[in-house]
Amino acid sequence: MLVNTARLKGLVVRATDGEIGTVDQFYFDDETWAIRYLTVETSGWLDGRKVLISPISVVGVDLQAKRLDVMLTKKQVENSPNIDTHRPVSRQHEAEYLGYYGYPYYWGGPNLWGPASYPSGLPVPIIVFKDAVADRIKKESADSHLRSNHAVTGYRIDATDGEIGHVDGFIMDDKAWAIRYIEVATRNWWPGKKVLIAPSWIERVSWEDSKVYVGLSREAIQTGPVFDKSAPITDDYEGRLYYHYGRAPYWIHEAEHKPALTMAGD
Repeated sequence: MLVNTARLKGLVVRATDGEIGTVDQFYFDDETWAIRYLTVETSGWLDGRKVLISPISVVGVDLQAKRLDVMLTKKQVENSPNIDTHRPVSRQHEAEYLGYYGYPYYWGGPNLWGPASYPSGLPVPIIVFKDAVADRIKKESADSHLRSNHAVTGYRIDATDGEIGHVDGFIMDDKAWAIRYIEVATRNWWPGKKVLIAPSWIERVSWEDSKVYVGLSREAIQTGPVFDKSAPITDDYEGRLYYHYGRAPYWIHEAEHKPALTMAGD
């Protein structure tokens, strides 16, 4: 199901033995646009410390009840690596975090989540050894491929022939935990209208200039399906969206790149 990520903010995060806080924002991978972590405000429980929660640990999201359940204990969260969310989260930080929980590295496999297409399909936890984790951390880059939704919201969007608006939100796939669309507010160019742009249509992102460059013309965008935030995103709407722009939808691309299953005895 496709969900506006704004609905994640404020969800109460519940561990197996009690509440640990509320969802604040999320970090997505700027290479695949998958949501890798949620940041959780722990309030008075951990003296206001923010912690990271991976979608790998999520076992249920109830948007009506405003609750997100994770297969973790409060002690596990309390003892997790202390990561400063005000600074870039490097691959070294991620290696330490994933090693602590026994999660596989998503950048070590052919699929969106490494060995699986969905976080729920990962074989976790895996057995890890401290020496092996420490060695892997040393080998990882200090560079960061993670961006926060707070930081990117407001980025200007440029079509091939001029500016069309700014990033106003994100639409995620709640199974793959991947951003499927960027919600674009068109400002004065097309008053009161919003459009959706798929990450695969983005030619480049300038983090220095806070701009997103899209390989579509202003006219193509203006004549495309309008996004109504109050209405659900249906299969029909997605089909019309991709048909209008003449682009292959993400579900076909992912099906083509999905590894074939090997039957026992082959």
